[in-house]
Parts: sequence; C-alpha cells; structure tokens
Amino acid sequence: MTQVARDIERRSRAALSRLMEPQDAAGLALVQVAGAVDALRIATGEVAAGPDMEREITALLTDGGSAAVWAGMANALKRWKPRIPDLAPERDLETMARLGGRLIIPSDDLWPAQLADLGIQEPICLWWRGQEQRLPDAATAVAIVGSRDSTSYGASVTGDMAYSLAQRGFTVVSGGAYGIDAHAHRAALAGASDSLPTIAVMAGGVDRFYPSGNEDLLRAVCNQGAVLAEVPPGSAPTRYRFLQRNRIIAALSAVTVVVEARWRSGALNTAHHAETLGRAVGAVPGSVHSANSAGCHRLLRDGGAVCVTDAAEVAELAGPSGSALPDARQGQSAVQDGLTLEDLILLDALPLRSTTSVEKLSTVAGLGQESVRAGLGRLGLLGLAVSERGGWKRGKATS
Repeated sequence: MTQVARDIERRSRAALSRLMEPQDAAGLALVQVAGAVDALRIATGEVAAGPDMEREITALLTDGGSAAVWAGMANALKRWKPRIPDLAPERDLETMARLGGRLIIPSDDLWPAQLADLGIQEPICLWWRGQEQRLPDAATAVAIVGSRDSTSYGASVTGDMAYSLAQRGFTVVSGGAYGIDAHAHRAALAGASDSLPTIAVMAGGVDRFYPSGNEDLLRAVCNQGAVLAEVPPGSAPTRYRFLQRNRIIAALSAVTVVVEARWRSGALNTAHHAETLGRAVGAVPGSVHSANSAGCHRLLRDGGAVCVTDAAEVAELAGPSGSALPDARQGQSAVQDGLTLEDLILLDALPLRSTTSVEKLSTVAGLGQESVRAGLGRLGLLGLAVSERGGWKRGKATS
C-alpha cells in the first residue's frame, strides 16, 4: 500500500469511527467486505451497496452469529445518517497530532496483531495518546480489572500484583477507572522496567482524561505507557462504550485477572470476553462475607477462572510452559528490597537533591498524608529518606 493510499484509508477509518458505534456489527461487516474507503462512501450515501454486497454482509454476519442484529443496509444507512454532518476526520487527526498522539489502523506496523482474534469485532482503528512505541504482544500483557469501590484488601493485592508484573517485564492493561483499575495502573508505573509498563483503554475520547479524578494518573500513563480508545476525540464515555471497550482490554492480554468484583460487575464482562477469545482468566479470592468478592467467587465456581494470589501465578498463566517466566535475577540485595508497595511508591516520589513537603509527597505518590508520614518514618530508619529544614528528600542509602 502506497503512502497516499494509507493516508486515504486512515482518514476513512477516522470518519467511520465517528459514524459507527463500537461493535456495530453491520458497520464492521461492511468495512470487512468493501474495505474502509468504499465502506465510508456507502455509509454516507455517496454510492449504493448493491444486492451482491448485501448478500456478502448477510453471510458474514450469519457466520459470526450476528445475523439477528442485521435488518438490511437501508436500516443501517438510516441509523448512520444523523451523524454524517459531524464527520470531520481531518479535524480529529489534527486534534490527536496536537496532543502528541496518533491514529493507528490494522495495516500499520504499530497495530497490535492480537486484536485480529476478535474477528469481525476487531476495532476499525485506535486513537492513541502517548509516546510512539511498539505495543506488547499478548504473551507479555496482563489485564487487571475489578471493582470501582475497591476495599483496602483489593487495593493491596492489586498493587503488589501489578508492581511485580511490571518488574517482570509485563504490561498491565486496564480501563483507567477508579478503584482496582487505578491501583493497577499506579503500581505498574511504580514497578516499570524497560518495557511499556501499562495501557489504559478508554470508553470515551482520549482528548479528555476520564474520570477527572484520575487525570494526573492517566497523564502519567500517557507519558510512560499508552492511552487508547476506539472512539474519536470528543466522544462521551457512555455505559455502552464502557462495556464495548472491555473486549479490547481482554484481546490485548494473555491473561485477564479479576481482583474484586461484585455479583454483577463490568469486570465480569471483561472476563467473559477473555473466555470467549480462549484467553486465560484468573480470579483473586476474597472473604466470603465481602460483596466485593462475590463476582470473583462466581467466576471460580461457575466459569473457567483459575485461582491466583500473586504475580508469579499470573505469569505462569501467561506462559503455561513457563516460557513467560524471566530468569532469576542475579546480584547483591539492595537496601530497599522487602519494602512494601506504598513505601516503594513513596521512595520513588522523594526528590534526590531538593527537599519537599509531606503535602507535596501525598499528591505525587497518591497516598494519604498519614500514610506518607508513617512511610517517611520507616524509610528514615533505613537511611532511605532524610529530613532537612522541615522537608524530605532521598537518603544516601539509595545511591
């Protein structure tokens, strides 16, 4: 494909992503049968589909088990027509360029090959905010999802698991939401090795970080990892889109781990997508008295989920033969070995030369001020933090 042809296809897919909702079976079938450029011309009424193409689409949807939602091309055109005046792919592409992002399409080298496992439900494109770098193969990516109203238990398990997985070179994939998602992203960033530490898959446009309370976290994910969405800039994160993006989280990853989930939870939807794709599913057990773990126990009892309790067990699921497990690290032990996740995050937040306040550390590390003060006391005893003129910085023991 020439560069000119690739640019035309990119603009066409940008427009289609605004015209069609995620997992629009009729639209995705049209793109697969006609190609993105002609699909846009048909969808906007510039050219007619013709009976032969309708039959191809019907056959494709029947094979994919989506024939029930197909009421013919005329009905699909009627659905898409109200959005045609809003199509402005050049504007959307310029918005992404201004944000330091890009749009990737299936013919790009940067496109994650594992998304092809979604078949007809493969996204039309991905709007990508972050540094340009190769996204990981499924074998080195793990999805960690769970409840938005996570407990301290869920936060602790998620933090330890995500941090250790990132240390092992895995990329942690999640949805950028409050609760388990946020703990997974934050810990993966803290444990980042040379590989891309974490990916956040958004339900709305990547031009606006959502939820707003996670803006600083998602900005950090953007700077060190990647923030992705299949909907264009300016798109609202509707409930429907939250459910649809879950298939992308599952498809990007070799394993989907549910840490905490209520009986009816969006995290269970992600696990269902993973099972449908033949991916491994792990569930973290919790208290039988905790409603936040009811969904995990449901997966363990009724589904194909495997009980997992730490990063080593998750890594084993990612590579059943053990091929995904890294070689044991050699070298002398460091003084920070054995620190809790909170203390490691706090240590990373401490400046090397100038001092900073407890309040500032609380903001940077994402910890409560009481936790920061307690952590500074522990780090101070180890020589990892020192207090000067009422402020704090790293101690010489870290050098």
